[in-house]
Amino acid sequence: MAQKKDYYEVLGVGKNASAGDIKKAFRKLAFQCHPDHNHNDGAEEKFKEINEAYQVLADTEKRTSYDRFGHAGIDGFSGRGFEGFGFGGVGSIFEDFYDFFSGAASNTRQRQRRGTDLHYKITITFEEAALGCKKDVKIKRIERCTSCQGSGAKPGSQPEKCPTCNGIGRINRVQQGLFGRFNNVATCSHCLGEGKVITDPCNKCRGTSREKKEQEIALEIPAGVDGNNEIRLSGQGDIGERGGPPGDLYVAMNVLPHKLFRRDGNDVLYDLPVNFAQAALGTELEVPTLYGKEKIKIPAGSQAGKVFHLKGKGIPYLRRHGKGAQLVKLLLETPEKLNKKQRKLFQELAESFTSDK
Repeated sequence: MAQKKDYYEVLGVGKNASAGDIKKAFRKLAFQCHPDHNHNDGAEEKFKEINEAYQVLADTEKRTSYDRFGHAGIDGFSGRGFEGFGFGGVGSIFEDFYDFFSGAASNTRQRQRRGTDLHYKITITFEEAALGCKKDVKIKRIERCTSCQGSGAKPGSQPEKCPTCNGIGRINRVQQGLFGRFNNVATCSHCLGEGKVITDPCNKCRGTSREKKEQEIALEIPAGVDGNNEIRLSGQGDIGERGGPPGDLYVAMNVLPHKLFRRDGNDVLYDLPVNFAQAALGTELEVPTLYGKEKIKIPAGSQAGKVFHLKGKGIPYLRRHGKGAQLVKLLLETPEKLNKKQRKLFQELAESFTSDK
C-alpha cells in the first residue's frame, strides 16, 4: 500500500497555518482538480487526496491527533470518514464557490449598461466646412419614458419583487453528484434577472421603461473639417439600461463641392483665366477668396500654369493655429471666335513675331 503524503504538503500550507489559510488553500486546489472542471488523468485521485487532507486539518480534534501521531492518529475516528460531505467538507466549500460566482454573475446582470452609440451624417457646404458653422441636427434616440419616469410601471404603481426568485434575479438548483452537492445558478426566467416584475405596465412604453423620441441637437462644427472627420457628442446617444450612462452621438459630414474652389489639405485651389494680352502685357486682377476679394498682380510675360500664393487665405488648421494658402493658377484662354478686327490684329501680331526672327 502506497504511503500517504503529508496532509500539509497536499494542501501546500505550513504546520502553523490558520484555519482560514487551510480553507483558502483547499478552495483553490479543489476547484482546480475537481473532475467537473479538470478532465486530465489523475484529477479524480488528486481531488480525493485534497478532500481527505482538508477534512482532517479542518477538524480541530482530528488535526490535533494528526499533529501528534501522524496518519496513525486518525485511524480510530469513526463516523462519516473521508467520503462524507458534511460541515467543513466539499459540499460547504462548493456552496462557498456558488456564493462567490453566482454573486458575481448576479452583479454582472444587475450592472448598469451603457447606452448605444448613434451615428448620423449631415451635408454641409464647402464654406461651412472651411470656416465652421452651427447646425441643428434632428436625431431619433431612446430616452427614459416620460410617462412612468423609467420605472416601466403604470403611473401610480410600482414594480413588485419577483415571486419566483424572491427578488434575487437567479434560481439556485442543488444537484447531488459523485463528489457531493453542487449548486448551479441560472437566471430567473420569470423576471429575466431583474429581481422584480411589472404587474401593471406603463401604457406608453409597455413596461420597457424607455421610448424613442426625436430630438434636435445643437451641433457646432469647427473650422477646417472635411469629409473624413467625425464629430463626437458625448452622452447624446441612447439612454443606458438600469441607470447606466448614455451612449455617444457621432456625426459624419458630407461636404458639397464648390463651383470655384477645390481643396488640397488646408490649401484652396483656384483657377484664374487670363487672355493672351493680360498674360503678355501684365495686369492687376481681383480674385475671390473665402474671406472676400483680393487683388493680385500678373507680371508681364506670365505663362500658363504659373501659381500665385495668397498666404493665410486658405482653410484653418483643425487642431492648431494658422491657415493654409490660396493657390491661384493662371489658365490661358484661347478665344474660340474672332471678329474681323481681332483677326487682323492677331495676324499683324503673328507677322511681327516672324519678322523678329
